[in-house]
Amino acid sequence: MHRMLEPSALWPPAGIQVARRFNPPGRIDLPMIADHRVSLHLSARTITTCRESGQRFLRRHGHVDLTPADCSGAFDADEDYAALDVQIPCGFLQRVAQEMQMRPAHAGLQARHLIEEARLCHLMLAIEADHCSGAPGGRLYTDSLGVALAVQLLAGYAVAGRQGEALSARQVQRVVDFIEANLDVDLSLDALASVAGVSRSYLQRAFRSSKGTSLHRYVVERRVERARLLLIKRSLPASEIALAVGFANQSHMARWMRRLLGVTPRELLP
Repeated sequence: MHRMLEPSALWPPAGIQVARRFNPPGRIDLPMIADHRVSLHLSARTITTCRESGQRFLRRHGHVDLTPADCSGAFDADEDYAALDVQIPCGFLQRVAQEMQMRPAHAGLQARHLIEEARLCHLMLAIEADHCSGAPGGRLYTDSLGVALAVQLLAGYAVAGRQGEALSARQVQRVVDFIEANLDVDLSLDALASVAGVSRSYLQRAFRSSKGTSLHRYVVERRVERARLLLIKRSLPASEIALAVGFANQSHMARWMRRLLGVTPRELLP
């Protein structure tokens, strides 16, 4: 028997689900599901035995397992076992693979165990944190996390070739102008990709190459700068300024100001 936190379908565009799994020592079954399952080991250490091969593994905190869609598995755990499961729909992974110029036959994931890759861990934990906190970063951040995880998995655990990546100066300017004109709304990756005339995953990679920073970071920096100017002018209360520049609330704005500027909104008031 095991206890699983209720999965939450947080991201309608991606259909990604996230859940923590807690198991006492004993048999652990991974039932067949239609999605790809990415599991992050959370326990300090757990010795497990594969029920199919009889092979024993020492799983440590941070190890990642990939279980492709329509595959099942089972193993025995000698100690308590805890994991974070992120389920990625095949359709979403295939769309990202297509945007990466991958051949359709290579849009799946390999079965892998005990992967040690810090970026995978960070992305999975960031997806969970985004859900648990109510997605305060908005749709752009949430979309970006799902796409980033899919890109990382496809780049490392599927064979593909892609074309060169670059945005023209005109494309960059269109995206930048659109961001400046819409800082007050919850910008989505789909909207920005449409403005540039490219796919979502391509935009994320090419924008970083063009501007030297991620798309999400750039948007946050522009929101902080717009908020700074409005605070100096004292044209609106801080709570209204936060909403006017696209932050979820005043606390959200204050956190990013401290992080980027080293000051609080109160300290900017004349």
